[in-house]
Amino acid sequence: MDMPTVAIVGRPNVGKSTLFNRLVGKKLALVDDRPGVTRDRREGDVQFGGLTFRVIDTAGLEEADSDSLLGRMRAQTEAAILEADVVLFVIDARAGVLPADKPFAELVRRAGCPVILIANKAEGGAGMSGAYEAFSLGLGDPIPFSAEHGEGVGELHSALQATLPAFEEDEDADNPAGRALKVAIVGRPNAGKSTLINRMLGEERLLVGPEAGITRDSISLDWVWRGRRIKLHDTAGMRRRARIDDKLEKLAVSDGLRAVRFAEVVVVLLDATIPFEKQDLTIVDLVESEGRAVVIGLNKWDLVADQPGLLKTLREDCTRLLPQVRGVAVVPLSGLAGEGVDKLMKAVVDAADVWDRRISTSRINDWLSEATSRNPPPAVSGRRIKIRYATQVKSRPPHFALFGNQLDALPKSYTRYLVNALREAFDLPGTPIRLSLRTSKNPFDKG
Repeated sequence: MDMPTVAIVGRPNVGKSTLFNRLVGKKLALVDDRPGVTRDRREGDVQFGGLTFRVIDTAGLEEADSDSLLGRMRAQTEAAILEADVVLFVIDARAGVLPADKPFAELVRRAGCPVILIANKAEGGAGMSGAYEAFSLGLGDPIPFSAEHGEGVGELHSALQATLPAFEEDEDADNPAGRALKVAIVGRPNAGKSTLINRMLGEERLLVGPEAGITRDSISLDWVWRGRRIKLHDTAGMRRRARIDDKLEKLAVSDGLRAVRFAEVVVVLLDATIPFEKQDLTIVDLVESEGRAVVIGLNKWDLVADQPGLLKTLREDCTRLLPQVRGVAVVPLSGLAGEGVDKLMKAVVDAADVWDRRISTSRINDWLSEATSRNPPPAVSGRRIKIRYATQVKSRPPHFALFGNQLDALPKSYTRYLVNALREAFDLPGTPIRLSLRTSKNPFDKG
């Protein structure tokens, strides 16, 4: 599970960096302090009274032209807000709420993630009136705080404890070979999921048979492949329910959906004798919408292996039918005969690496410049859409944010072009790719 992320934001000189230093200081058992993600953003890993999270210190939020240094700093701050699980919004309690605080409070509120309001510089009660004034921002109850003197730390800890998503640190997190890769095997009933897992494990751990739907519950199993720890999840076949309109309900997936959300990589197992049925496509769509890495397994390949050119045809069908995971690995195998398991697992490990990939901001903006020069964004009402800046805000799956003007008018065909160009430029086959569009609200931005 990804370590939760906390972003510290606010206008300049409210004490954000002092708060950052207090959180990642030696008294709080600093694990890692990674300076210089950009010139205006620092990150550190924090152990804080039993809580584990990554904290991002951002530049002060200021209105500025998108092309200026301040504008790029603001874009980085917006990217940090997008990335965060929790935002610490800091004001100067002694100065009270200033007009500059309000538009940025609205920016944070629109982001939709939990916000903890910090009224900093309230040591000794000197800023209590400003702390009370902070109620007007509509971000909940402010915590009177002093980053300089450590007052309010207990209240901040309680607020974070109530707000941060749960995180369990892997005992072997520093040893990639020791950290278990979580893999779910999903598919239609009778696609051969349990037979495949039995073959992987080398023993009859799961009940199998010709009847569809023998597996009723998801089952978690530990396995080691080539020295790599794997936690396998077998699931009941995802079948449609009659008379239910909701797509997720039709998949009967309370159990299967939990397995997908548990996993880092999901193997969607198809029956090679009847591949790419409508439900297969729906399952892949579900896995992609949950943001998990995908591998397609063509099971029962031994029954169709005598058909020349079939694998090439099925891979072409996959590209046509599943454009949202373009380049996904399609692996022929036979769980019953034990063929293709190594190739499947190699594809699983490769898919996990792609899903976890991070790309530097400088490389992304070099790509953006080339991609928009080759195929410029269209004009809207005579004014050309401009994409000024891009950054990766998350991995697992890769998530990119674009900043510019009129991006809400960007056609879907152009965002598809950008996603496909990202795949090609940074070798991101098969993985879901997320793209967030952030339109500048700066009245001085003339485009």
